[in-house]
Amino acid sequence: MPEPAAVPDDGRSGARGNGAADHGAEAPPDRLEDALAEPLVAAVRETGSYGGLVYLRSRDRRSLVLSVVTGVPRSLLKTWWRVPVGGALPVSECYRTGEALWLADERVTMLRFPQFTAALPYAFASAQWPVRVDGETVGVLVVLRSVREPLGPGGVGPVLWDAVRDMEGRLTRYTRGVPPPGPADADAVTYGIEYDDQPVSVRLPTPPAHTVQVGMVEWDLDSDRWSADDDALHILGLTREDFGGTLADVEAQVCPDDLYELRAGRRDALTHGQVRSRHFRVVAEEDEDGQVRYRPVELWGHVVRAGVSGRLLVGALVDTEGGVTAAEAAERLPDGLFSLDQDGRVTYANRRCTELLGCERQQLLGQHPWHVITWLHDPAYEDRYRAAMLSQEPVTYLVRDPHGTWLGFVLYPGVHGLTGRVFRTAAPVSPRPTTPGRAGALIGGATAPPEPVVAARAGVLYHVVQMASVLTEAVTVRDVCRAIAEQLLPAFGAQEVALYTVRDGRMHLLWEAGYPEGFLDPFEGVPLDAQLPGVHALTTRFPLFFESPDALSKAYPGIALDRMHSWSFLPLIASGHAVGSCILGWSEPHRFTPDERSALTALSGLAAQALERARLYDAESAVARGLQEGLLPHRLPAIEGLVTTGRYLPGTQGMAIGGDWYDVIRTARGVALVIGDVEGHSVGAAAVMGQLRSAVHAFATSGQPPQEVITHTNRLLAELESDAFATCCYIELDPRSGRALAVRAGHPPPLLRHPDGRTETLDLVGGVMLGVEPDALYPVTALTLTPGSVLALYTDGLVEQPGSDIEAGIEAARACLARTRTDSVDHLADQLVKAARRAEDRPDDVALLLTAFGWEAREPPSGRTGADPGTGGTGETGATGGS
Repeated sequence: MPEPAAVPDDGRSGARGNGAADHGAEAPPDRLEDALAEPLVAAVRETGSYGGLVYLRSRDRRSLVLSVVTGVPRSLLKTWWRVPVGGALPVSECYRTGEALWLADERVTMLRFPQFTAALPYAFASAQWPVRVDGETVGVLVVLRSVREPLGPGGVGPVLWDAVRDMEGRLTRYTRGVPPPGPADADAVTYGIEYDDQPVSVRLPTPPAHTVQVGMVEWDLDSDRWSADDDALHILGLTREDFGGTLADVEAQVCPDDLYELRAGRRDALTHGQVRSRHFRVVAEEDEDGQVRYRPVELWGHVVRAGVSGRLLVGALVDTEGGVTAAEAAERLPDGLFSLDQDGRVTYANRRCTELLGCERQQLLGQHPWHVITWLHDPAYEDRYRAAMLSQEPVTYLVRDPHGTWLGFVLYPGVHGLTGRVFRTAAPVSPRPTTPGRAGALIGGATAPPEPVVAARAGVLYHVVQMASVLTEAVTVRDVCRAIAEQLLPAFGAQEVALYTVRDGRMHLLWEAGYPEGFLDPFEGVPLDAQLPGVHALTTRFPLFFESPDALSKAYPGIALDRMHSWSFLPLIASGHAVGSCILGWSEPHRFTPDERSALTALSGLAAQALERARLYDAESAVARGLQEGLLPHRLPAIEGLVTTGRYLPGTQGMAIGGDWYDVIRTARGVALVIGDVEGHSVGAAAVMGQLRSAVHAFATSGQPPQEVITHTNRLLAELESDAFATCCYIELDPRSGRALAVRAGHPPPLLRHPDGRTETLDLVGGVMLGVEPDALYPVTALTLTPGSVLALYTDGLVEQPGSDIEAGIEAARACLARTRTDSVDHLADQLVKAARRAEDRPDDVALLLTAFGWEAREPPSGRTGADPGTGGTGETGATGGS
């Protein structure tokens, strides 16, 4: 069970509650990123760094999640958006030890964190500083610097210390506005400081750029009268008093050399009904010696009808001083010039650049150049961009285009993107012939390019290391399949992927993406002697590559083809054991280079090992879940006057063995309705849950009142020394009168639907979580249910979801209970867990207990248990009891 926390309302920040800060104190930040962004930007600027990151702990405390980033593209760090707390990574070690970490260059980083450096093999320095609130480490501040700048505690340490203290103060004020989930958290300062969504990107301040001025004008084409707003008059260098509204007044301000352009604009308007970008210069200022300075402007406009036959040009006068001048200057350069934004997309390319690259400007703008230009597809070229952005040092390399011409590239990075130059150059001296379109790289001003194959292999190695890094965090078979698909398709430009596994001598589909619906159905369950390339790749243990449909059809006559043009069939072999096959498809003809074939073969081996490991994990998880489900009631007792039903859904992340339980117990005074949640997700949590359920059952059946049942259970849990805490809600109900006594120990409040449909959240006085204070007291709240009422007890997994506030989740459950009109308690329970059941990733398990008071028995008293057929075997368990 996750620790109680205020959940972000939009995945990035917590919604504010009604708790106000002290009068006269600074107001708490409205959003979590508000507490992080300003100190992070200040730390980057004042330390002379180029980028900064803030990691916060996840809700389950297993991961550190990148929350705010500045100066570095989010896309370059996607592998590191979420890192394990126990990982061999700089940020993880800083969080675990609570000590600052200084890595002066890539060599120091390689010695201490070789896996991290293998996946990010770039030259940069970094400093990690723990962020603490109330003495507890809640995150890590990271700054990135050029290796040319000295890094150490004596230099930037005091600045980082100030930034972290500012951040910690803002986080403390932030928690003041987050209402505590329960009384147990009333004195906790660090609840709510957690993150589980995508990082927020904050732009570093830039020097002020030239402001573009725009003025509105109207030109009566019949009378040549002008009217202009104040901005247009300012651009023309006129005042309202000096402007007579005639064409002559305007022409007097236009450079004599450009009068033709102004008059040509009039002809455009009369002939075409519009003026598109007529350029001319107007007087900006004149000094005492009569020297005139001109500014460039553009005229745009459309003709509209005024009256019966009048023609009026309504347009805009644009001051283009600076921007257009710079662009025109770039167009005159003999070299190609281009600009990429932070994510590597082209934002500008001059004419010479398009000529050298053989690509139209409109094809380049907004795209990654290595995706648009076929001979730049090699991963080595994208890696040059990564190297420049993450090292903030110029990168130089050579490329041979398909025509045999050598081009030199120089990338000049900045925190907001990079500027590049491309030019023709002489062929480098090379001891061996090279292949057009392959990279020969000059890095950091080296005097001779290395062998092109080496650069290409470096790019391929990146994808291998990247995939290995991702697969180390994939736990279940579903996790591994998703990771393989997400890594292989973009890495190699494929459009289809299918993963098959061997079971009982036949091939069965595990995962597919990109295939037409139903296309793979005929291949399901094919035997290992089938004449199919995916089967042959597995049985022969050799990968198969087909670069055209003809090649595949000749090798396997009659095989069904879809819209793909090239394929690879990769065997998945782990420790000599045949696991399955991986099939990739390309929508365009694809040539498999030797390096690419080697990389795909290596990646298939990694995938096979990960799948085999995940398959064993899933099997162990199924056994553990079976143990947990065995601890839950399979049948609820039939109580006269009541209809009860329960639901349980396990979590989907990792093994996710939780400690949620519910129970219905006969007592001397009526019936006890119980629901609880043990903190954590492990077999140990399930074992503690079993102990608590047995204890509550024993105390309840011995005749003790509700307060004593919870008090004794709390003392028992504290004495177990299990380091586990639990929440619980215990309600003893008289099924004849509807009177009830309720005790709540840190648990979400119950919901009550009245016979008229009105539904409320019961405001029960609560006590601390079980196991926190052995001598804690638990107050009792008296209730009275009217016949026809429905009482809902639930655990936080039902209402606490990533990206939404827990209060919003409770309100959604209340609304669902209110609007669902049915005479079936089972149907009502199914509606309440519907959203949780459909969630692909469910971080917490879910338990629900519904009790209908004064209903006629509408459900059979027999219980039901097992996987719900509508959930794909998620392990959902239910139990029902009736009068």
